[in-house]
Amino acid sequence: MPGATIHTVAAELAGQRIDNFLLRELKGVPRTRVYRLLRRGEVRVNGGRIRPTYRLAEGDRVRLPPVRQAAAGEAMAPSSAVMARLESAIIHEDDRLLIIDKPSGMAVHGGSGIAYGVVEALRLMRPRAPFLDLAHRLDRDTSGCLVLAKRRSALRALHGEFRDNRVDKHYLALLRGPLSPPQQRIDAPLRAEAGKGGERVMRVHPAGQSARTDVALLESYDGWSLVRATLHTGRTHQIRAHAASIGHPVAMDARYGDDRADRGLRTLGLRRLFLHAEHLGFELPGHGRIDVTAPLPDDLQALLSRLEHQ
Repeated sequence: MPGATIHTVAAELAGQRIDNFLLRELKGVPRTRVYRLLRRGEVRVNGGRIRPTYRLAEGDRVRLPPVRQAAAGEAMAPSSAVMARLESAIIHEDDRLLIIDKPSGMAVHGGSGIAYGVVEALRLMRPRAPFLDLAHRLDRDTSGCLVLAKRRSALRALHGEFRDNRVDKHYLALLRGPLSPPQQRIDAPLRAEAGKGGERVMRVHPAGQSARTDVALLESYDGWSLVRATLHTGRTHQIRAHAASIGHPVAMDARYGDDRADRGLRTLGLRRLFLHAEHLGFELPGHGRIDVTAPLPDDLQALLSRLEHQ
């Protein structure tokens, strides 16, 4: 194994947290191992120990200890089929942004037993890009529009747009039961709590963070409603938690849903959460307006066709 290496931080990476820098540089090294290196002081910046939240400055000298990384072809690297799927899912790319129609079932980043996610795979696919990071998140089982920044300045601008709720965010979801009235505003604060088995769940609670979702009925089926959900805030699991709070959980939602009702959908071939990030729109300073749309995936469209002909 080679010895320690020194990396000098380029201007484009200035402002990035050291933990995110390490996760990019030490490809294939588990997140737990990366944070252990930081805790033990094995990673040094300008000769000193730093916390995981330290933000790099241009010209910083980062010492990386010798660590075994995943070799090419090991299981922790995405397969050529996965990378080909992601390449075909790109719906917009320029010198500042990369936007994909994320497949359901793929996490946005690795960790917690997940060898790699979308961002790690795309970094391998764009080896010459000096910077590539997530501007926001989608749940693993949610498909649709996902934005990554190719410049630190673009990432900062996008974080501001999402934080200040200036991004147009529209989702398609199949909800249990007939939705009445057909247009509803769910303005209910959400708070993280421990659910069954210790999993994190979001519940409506007066002490939670403000959250607003507008829901509009698009089509009614026997026992189900196809809706367009517009997010005005960006809380974890917001649509899923809000839909469950009004008695209309999202179809095939293992955390917030109705397993008994979902059984009928399984017989019709549905194997995933029916939640799709259909549209994103935002202003990127110095870059103009960006609007992207991801069509409803074939498996979800096929289910709707079966419901229509029941």
